[in-house]
Amino acid sequence: MSNDHRIKNITKELTRQFFEIGIDTAALDARWLIEAVSGVNQTTLILEPEIALTEDQFIRLQAMVERRKRFEPVAKILGEKEFYGRAFKVTKDVLDPRPDTETLIDVVLKSELEDTALRFLDVGVGSGAIAITLLCEKLNWQGVASDISDKALAIASENSETLGVADRLVFVKTSWMSGIDGLFDFIVSNPPYIGSAEIDELSQDVKNYDPVLALDGGDDGLEAYRQIALTSGALLKPQGKIYLEIGYTQASQVIDIFRSVGFLIPKTPDCITKDLGGNDRVITLMWDR
Repeated sequence: MSNDHRIKNITKELTRQFFEIGIDTAALDARWLIEAVSGVNQTTLILEPEIALTEDQFIRLQAMVERRKRFEPVAKILGEKEFYGRAFKVTKDVLDPRPDTETLIDVVLKSELEDTALRFLDVGVGSGAIAITLLCEKLNWQGVASDISDKALAIASENSETLGVADRLVFVKTSWMSGIDGLFDFIVSNPPYIGSAEIDELSQDVKNYDPVLALDGGDDGLEAYRQIALTSGALLKPQGKIYLEIGYTQASQVIDIFRSVGFLIPKTPDCITKDLGGNDRVITLMWDR
């Protein structure tokens, strides 16, 4: 970068550099990094482009830029990612919460309309984005969250403290739902659903910086759903529901897996919800007991 520290010129130069190496969100990434080092919000950056970074801020920005040029996601560089209007701490040990997963939150909140004290299980909690968001939105709900990763559980626990729901969320280290006791009103999960052979084809932002454990769904991408299907019925109350994020081509296969173990399958339009991009993203099923 040049010695001109004015934000307008730095933004233009970073956008060019990021775009040239194939970063689709070049302009947005440049603004987020500049905001992070300057402490100046996006609106001010636009309205007062002559503002200049200090030398210290400029040096810190250069270090961030080099990381982004290696395709490290902005969220990992900044250490947090916004999800459903809240900031979640993220590290290399957890999957960055995706906007697509907000569809899962919307479906749960719209389906569980009764203002009752519900108890739910989040399988594979990761950063805690799903469970914590649900508890923030529903102050009378209680949650249990499982994960096999100690580091993920630590991040999720920290996020639960920061966002004020730690007293309503219990964390369990386990593989899927092994050893979890009690009955739940519903189960929710965004499990790994990418086929093992497809991992290398993912963008560098994902395959190099998200934990493989949170991405790899086995040979056909469906292994997590099979594991969840095997034990979820025993943990659901009668007529309890399960909400699952899926890969956009997997709806019929996942439905077949859960039908085979006794889940009630509504008419297809009623059990599949599309994300904002128009892709199948969430399946809602009921335990038929």
